[in-house]
Amino acid sequence: MNPFASLGQFVRQRLDGAGYVCDLLLRTALYLPRLPRRLRFLLDTAYNAGVRSLPVTLVVAAFAGAILAMQTGIELRRFGSSDVLGTITALSMCREMGPFITGVILAATVGSSIAAELGTMNVSDEVAALEVMSIDPVDYLVLPRIVALALMCPILTVLSNLIGIYGGSVIAETNLGVSPTLYWISAKEALTSSGMLLPKEVYVGLLKAFLFGIAIATVSCAAGLRAAGGALGVGLAVQTAVRNSVILIIVLGFIVTWFFYFLGG
Repeated sequence: MNPFASLGQFVRQRLDGAGYVCDLLLRTALYLPRLPRRLRFLLDTAYNAGVRSLPVTLVVAAFAGAILAMQTGIELRRFGSSDVLGTITALSMCREMGPFITGVILAATVGSSIAAELGTMNVSDEVAALEVMSIDPVDYLVLPRIVALALMCPILTVLSNLIGIYGGSVIAETNLGVSPTLYWISAKEALTSSGMLLPKEVYVGLLKAFLFGIAIATVSCAAGLRAAGGALGVGLAVQTAVRNSVILIIVLGFIVTWFFYFLGG
């Protein structure tokens, strides 16, 4: 095939997929007033996203905080500035590491599960059966999943931040010789010195987590609803959902940081 034709087909497929995701998100927003009718499905998805993902999220967050404190503390000790280790660890976890870790874990666990579930329903004509019964799949299947992840991702992020900071404190005390009191005082001052209800680092991180939850759920639902070709198609849908979710997490994280810390001042 002509290389230009191949490139054009590739770009067209990607734009078509992006347009489908945006259309799915807009249609879901229109159905928000009907959310109370889907409360049961919302709670089920929230349980799967929050409770079942909690252990692995906390374990990864604890080691991420420990690694962050270790790598940062080694360099700070060379310059005699170990007293600011708590500040750096707390700000880094709340601003970037906590939301990123939580988003990636949810994409790999909950996002893949959503894509597999909806993909199986689609290839087995269950989605078509809903449409025959005049039930919109966006209202019935997509709405509760997007709202559930949009709510649970910030909640898990808060827990990830706390566990990550605690993991850093363990390394600071045992390997770097930093007093736990000094570590926690510097971390507390870093997160309460802005004079606002919530420090900038906290609400920026929570905004990232909120956007990550929406992106993961929307992309995963779109991949599942576009699955075709039997079991192979479901597998490709899961692969697409996880890949695109991680890419969006990185891109959205960069955009939010750039907006608040460079454009917004």
